[in-house]
Amino acid sequence: MLFKTLFTHWFNIEWLKKMLGLVTDWFGLRKAHRLRDDTTKIIPRSVNYHFTRQCNYQCGFCFHTAKTSFVMPIQEAKNGLKMLKDAGMEKVNFSGGEPFLPERGKYLGELVRYCKQDLQLPSVTIVSNGSLIREYWFKKFGEFLDILAISCDSFDEDTNKVIGRGQGNRNHVKKLMEIRDWCHKYRVAFKINTVVNTYNLHEDMTKEISVLNPVRWKVFQCLLLEGENVGKDALRQAETFYINDDEFQFFLDRHKSVSSLVPESNKKIQKCYLILDEYMRFLNCQEGSKKPSPSILDIGVANALDQSGFDEVMFYRRGGVYKWSKAGMKLDW
Repeated sequence: MLFKTLFTHWFNIEWLKKMLGLVTDWFGLRKAHRLRDDTTKIIPRSVNYHFTRQCNYQCGFCFHTAKTSFVMPIQEAKNGLKMLKDAGMEKVNFSGGEPFLPERGKYLGELVRYCKQDLQLPSVTIVSNGSLIREYWFKKFGEFLDILAISCDSFDEDTNKVIGRGQGNRNHVKKLMEIRDWCHKYRVAFKINTVVNTYNLHEDMTKEISVLNPVRWKVFQCLLLEGENVGKDALRQAETFYINDDEFQFFLDRHKSVSSLVPESNKKIQKCYLILDEYMRFLNCQEGSKKPSPSILDIGVANALDQSGFDEVMFYRRGGVYKWSKAGMKLDW
């Protein structure tokens, strides 16, 4: 009887997940502390480059709003990316705003090609709302892209429109399905990002996510940042979208059977993401706003990182390093 109980407990999926999490945390902490012992410099292994703030959507909770229309000249952007690679960057994630705006698609493609082909980065990824992506972009640049993440906050079109993910008669969910198929066709790993807020908090997405079968389903807690989506100088007022920690956990518990789910609480978002803005400045979000460093092009990567507010230990603890190159994934659909 005792053996049977132990055997059942051993193969309990939830228990195995917890044990794996503890092991991952331990190795992550060991690696982070080892890096900090060997050098005082932060290693920017994963960088999120928001090269544009412009967007065709009006998401009410957006915390990187269209304050400027500036986009770095492409050669200067390449110089900055080369500096980051030399400082230890292994993964770059291009984001916005919306990186696939019509006037930016070729620019984005050239940076993706440069990072994969010239810099030989293990991982090149993009986050997009998906509305402006066309198949011809995959034909030209798909081979250089590891992961494409599409933002999807609801599988109900009315909810998407309330949130601000809608434009004209476009069907956000239908477009999501189309992009998933293109990713399969051109061998790009498909990922979904969801921001949990008051309007989708009670939605059950288990069935739809299971059908789409992303390599990762990143689930974020709605975040408020002064000057971006809250406060007198903000372009958005997102207080009505905000959910507390218990509500966020409520959503996570409902979807605990989804194996690809990766939760990101506000605590993690604010401290362990390296965010580079359109001027190539690191944005320190630890105090509830975005405090920019000087540009890496002006003071170098190491000096800018010192002002980034980046928590390297938490980065490893949250699983910031994962199987992020499509070369190491099974993409046989």
